[in-house]
Amino acid sequence: MSDKKRTIRLVVNNSAQQPPPVSGVYLVTDQGDNLVGRVRVALRGGVSVLQYRAKDKGREACREEGSELRQLCSSFGVAFIVNDDMQLAADLDADGVHLGQDDDSVSAARELLGPGRIIGKSTHNLDEALQAERDGADYIGFGAMYPTGSKNVTHIAGTVGLAAIRDRIKLPIVAIGGITTSNACRVIDAGADAVAVISSVLSSPRPDISAAELKLLFNRNRPFPRGSVLTVAGSDSGGGAGIQADIKTITLLGSYAASVLTALTAQNTRGVSSVHGLPPSFVIEQLETVLADIPVDVIKTGMLHTPAIISALAENLTERAVMIPLVIDPVMVAKGGTTLMDRDGTFVFIEQLLPQAYLLTPNLPEAERLLGCQIRTVADMEQAARQLCSMGAANVLIKGGHLAGQQSVDVLFDGSECQHFTAERIFTSNTHGTGCTYASAIAAYLAQGEPLRSAVEKAKEFITAAIRSARPLGKGHSPVNHYQAALEKIKE
Repeated sequence: MSDKKRTIRLVVNNSAQQPPPVSGVYLVTDQGDNLVGRVRVALRGGVSVLQYRAKDKGREACREEGSELRQLCSSFGVAFIVNDDMQLAADLDADGVHLGQDDDSVSAARELLGPGRIIGKSTHNLDEALQAERDGADYIGFGAMYPTGSKNVTHIAGTVGLAAIRDRIKLPIVAIGGITTSNACRVIDAGADAVAVISSVLSSPRPDISAAELKLLFNRNRPFPRGSVLTVAGSDSGGGAGIQADIKTITLLGSYAASVLTALTAQNTRGVSSVHGLPPSFVIEQLETVLADIPVDVIKTGMLHTPAIISALAENLTERAVMIPLVIDPVMVAKGGTTLMDRDGTFVFIEQLLPQAYLLTPNLPEAERLLGCQIRTVADMEQAARQLCSMGAANVLIKGGHLAGQQSVDVLFDGSECQHFTAERIFTSNTHGTGCTYASAIAAYLAQGEPLRSAVEKAKEFITAAIRSARPLGKGHSPVNHYQAALEKIKE
């Protein structure tokens, strides 16, 4: 579907005041315990709309719980919709109501709730969708996409059905039914403006992470530069690693790159001769200034240099209302052997920043240092990834470039299973900047709406091509070839 077609969808109703658009992650509540607490965590991940679906509860209990959720949504700037019950929506001063095919009419809801409220309608085919549009609905729910355990589904429209009606419907379409982080890409590619989810977020051990993953997927159909990445790292005066490598990678792969400097280095291909750290207050001022203006999809960190900078960054990110997925490359030692994170810094990193990682990307020496153990085999890598995940990282990618053998194997653990990413090992000394480049490529692909496994796979291909096409430059470890690797990816 062209970008032009995707930008002309308008919210249509007969009121003088237009409601906010319905898009992104549309979260529907379940009946589990601690609902308000779980919703609060999910909202921090980037939910756009919350639909309160109360079942088997007394009226007063619904008002009390719904009022808490309404206030919570207001604090996050998220639309609060009540499922089916127009009167409850009115009692809670909700932003709107979602109606099923057998519920009251759109006009009745508009009359009761007044202008400026959001009225949605569940539909299962083109005729129902067109009728909802004529009746003045602000959006439609359409499905089911897949079978679901939340209700008995008698009709599976699927992504084929969604794609078939997309160009006939001007209203925003919320795809419903069985959508998860693993199948949401197909739903979005078929034309959904929003995806309705329940258990894939609220039953997740990390509702914020699950919501953030879904939110990023909506970038996949945007024009280039697609998505934005903020890199927080040190400068490499030689240009092969650090923030220079990050910006090259992010830009060449088609995303927008912003930066926060943590330190200046005097270095070349032979090593680092000196490091000049920046004050933590200035690092945070850069961060806050960028985030106050530029919509950042992913933050990637590299060399953070001092315990004070690590602590200040961790505190700032913790306090942010909406979480930004964090790809952490735990830069500890330079290619030439210079220590870039001391023992105190490592302790602060483990305690304060690592638990905030969406993805942690250590190489073998870094993983060994974080865990205090030796890693000699792929099986050791799998165990190390599990251990680092137990320390708080949502996902861990351990890079196996330091192992021997004809194949270079990286291990991704996503909290449930390990996946291997393998490439032929390239025997060369032209490897300066591989860690920075690899992590930045993953961050760029995530910002562009690729699921994690796909982002890692594409980034692995990119860094392999960058190493293979590297040319000698300087008298030490030459940098990888970002430009040639990007050309290869473009030709695919």
